Amino acid sequence: MLDLRRLQVLREFSVRGTIAATAAALGYTPSAISQQLSALEKETGVALLDRTPRGAELTDAGRLLVVQAEDILALVEATESILAEQADVALGVVTVTAFPTAAVAFAPLLAPPLRRHEEMQLVLRQTLLSTGTEKVRSREVDIALVDDWSGQHPGRGADSGLRHVHLLRDPMVLAVPQGHRLADPGEPVVLERLLGESWIVAPEGERSRYGTDLLLAEVGGLPAAAWEFEGLGTVLSLVSRGIGIAAVPSLAMVGAPAGLVHRTLPGRVPARHVYAVVRPASLRRPAVQVTLQALRAAAGTVAGELKELTDRPS
Repeated sequence: MLDLRRLQVLREFSVRGTIAATAAALGYTPSAISQQLSALEKETGVALLDRTPRGAELTDAGRLLVVQAEDILALVEATESILAEQADVALGVVTVTAFPTAAVAFAPLLAPPLRRHEEMQLVLRQTLLSTGTEKVRSREVDIALVDDWSGQHPGRGADSGLRHVHLLRDPMVLAVPQGHRLADPGEPVVLERLLGESWIVAPEGERSRYGTDLLLAEVGGLPAAAWEFEGLGTVLSLVSRGIGIAAVPSLAMVGAPAGLVHRTLPGRVPARHVYAVVRPASLRRPAVQVTLQALRAAAGTVAGELKELTDRPS
């Protein structure tokens, strides 16, 4: 009898490529992952990994089992979802992962409606990395809140096997400290005049940095002297202390520290779109259904807050 957890470990190894990376992704030690894979080899009676002093890689039999594991794990989830649907009760654990600004904005709005379902539990995790979609695909989480700057619906491409539910549009705004000249709503925001300012930005590769680069591309790009700090929370904290200015998604202003003033930006403002990503099979679970409903309702509230924020004279 094949152990489902060990099949999940093998599938994760096929994605991560190393035992160390698999252990980090699943929250185990490398030794524990190696033991699980060895035990799976004993269950199957064939070598699944070709181990060398430099690492390990899947054998032909291992790659074949990974393909079968995908089907097995999908079938098990579909069966569990059908049974849960028959019970017609929201029960069990639903795990959601979200990028930090979404977690801050959505968490207070999710708790009240979901607490009414006494037999279910919500686990909300934050991640700085854009790994939410992959975590849904690997069944590590049930729902992921992800952002997209392309303007194209992500469900039409490589992620078409997953369901993408659009939640809201999140335009960029300019954040300045209260004592800054642009804190005065009568002072016009002209991007060309901001190139001499002290800019605080996310590092290259962080999702929000894409919006800043897109915004400033029309005026020659980001000044070379810009300071880089990881995480929008850190960026806004520094802005509030008068260290510089920043262009951030308006969602980041929900729960932002005191001492900040936002200004709407001129022209065609870059915006990201926020989606809830879920496996189609899991949508039959009542607990996943009510969580998705709560996310949609929360998104409506957050969208209203963002509209008020960006429409407000500034």
